[in-house]
Amino acid sequence: MQPNTPKILIISSDTGGGHRSAAQAIAVGLDRFWHGGSVAVRIVRAIEDSHHITEKLVRLYNWILRHKQGWMKYLYWTVNWIRPEKSEFFQKRCMVFLRDAFEKWCPHVVVSVHPLTQHIFARILRELNLTAQIPLVTVVTDPCYGFWKGWACDDVSLYLVANDEAKRQLVDYGVSSEKIKISGLPLHPKFRAADELDAQNARTAYGLDPHKFTVFINAGWIGGGNIPSIFREFVRGELDVQAIFLAGRNEELKAEAEAIAKTAKFPVKVIGYSDEVEKLMQSANVMVSKLGGLTTFEALACRLPIIADATTPPMPQEAGTVRLIAGRGAGILLEKASDIVPLIRSLAEDTDRYLGMRAAANGLSNPDATEAIVREIAALMPRNAPALQAETAKAA
Repeated sequence: MQPNTPKILIISSDTGGGHRSAAQAIAVGLDRFWHGGSVAVRIVRAIEDSHHITEKLVRLYNWILRHKQGWMKYLYWTVNWIRPEKSEFFQKRCMVFLRDAFEKWCPHVVVSVHPLTQHIFARILRELNLTAQIPLVTVVTDPCYGFWKGWACDDVSLYLVANDEAKRQLVDYGVSSEKIKISGLPLHPKFRAADELDAQNARTAYGLDPHKFTVFINAGWIGGGNIPSIFREFVRGELDVQAIFLAGRNEELKAEAEAIAKTAKFPVKVIGYSDEVEKLMQSANVMVSKLGGLTTFEALACRLPIIADATTPPMPQEAGTVRLIAGRGAGILLEKASDIVPLIRSLAEDTDRYLGMRAAANGLSNPDATEAIVREIAALMPRNAPALQAETAKAA
C-alpha cells in the first residue's frame, strides 16, 4: 500500500446478516467505483470482537432472531429505552479494542453501517481531538420509518439513507436535515436482474429443471424464524413447481429441511450457508422470506417478487418495508403459513400477476446506490490525506 493511499474503516456487527452485507457491498463498491487510484478498506466487527460480554449480547440477539422471532419487538423497545450505545457500560467494553483498531489503521474516513457503532467512534474521535479532521459517515441500512434510535448520533458528519422516509425518521430523532443525503441502500453489484438465459443456467447449476417455476425459500443468514414452519406447509402442496431452501448458518435447520424435502411431491434443493445468494435469487421466480432491509432490496435489484413472512408481526424497523413492497405491488404478505400453497399456485399459473409483480420489483430497485455512496464518501476525503495520516498517528 502506498503512503498516500486513502484508507476507509468500516464498522459493523453481525447482528443478523444485513449489516455484514452492507459493509461488504461498500467495500466492493469502493474498490470498483473509486476514482483517482487505489483505496484501502478495512471492516471491523465493532461489537462482538471488542469484548466477551458484548460478544454474548450479539449471540443472544441472533438466538432470539432464530428461535423467538415474536420476541424481537420487545427487544426493539428495550434497546430503544435503555440506549446501550450511549451507556458507559457498553462503551467501556468496546473502547479498548476499537481505539486500538483505529490507531493501527489511522483511517481518513470512518463509515458505520450499524446503529450501535458510530457513538463509540464519535467518542474516540473526540478524545483524540480529530472530530474536525476525520469524517464519520453513517450508512443507515434500515430503509423505512420506525428504525432504531441508535442510528441518530450528533457527531456524525454525513448520513446516507435509502429514501425520504428514512430521512424523515432521522430528522424526527433530532438529526439536522443538512447532514442527511438520500443515496439508496448499499448493495453488492452482483445483485442484478438476470435475463431468462441466466436464470435457466442458474437453475441448471443447482440440478433443477431450467424451465420450471422456481421458489426460493430464504431462512436468512441466521437461519430460522417462521420460515421453517412455512416450508413445512409448502412441501405438503400439490404444486407444479420446484424449490430451493436456504438454511443459512443453522446446520440443525439444514438437516431438518432435508428430511422435510424428501416428503415433497416436487423437487426441492436444500442449501446451508451460501455466499452466492444472488445466484439463488436470479434462479428464482419468487422469494419467500422475512423482510430484512438489505435482503429485500437485494431481491428487488434482481427483480424478484417477494412473499413476505407476516405470520408474526414484523419487527418495528422492518414494518415500513413490508408496507412499501405490498403497497407498490412487489410483494405479498403471508399472514398464515397455510396460505403459502394457494399463493404459490396463483403466481405460477397467473402469468400476468407474476409479471406485474416483477415489474413492480424493478420499479423499487436502485442499481446505482452503491456507486452514489462511494461518491459521497470520496467527496469527504481530506485533500491533505498524507499529512492528516501523520497527524492521526501522532494523536493516537
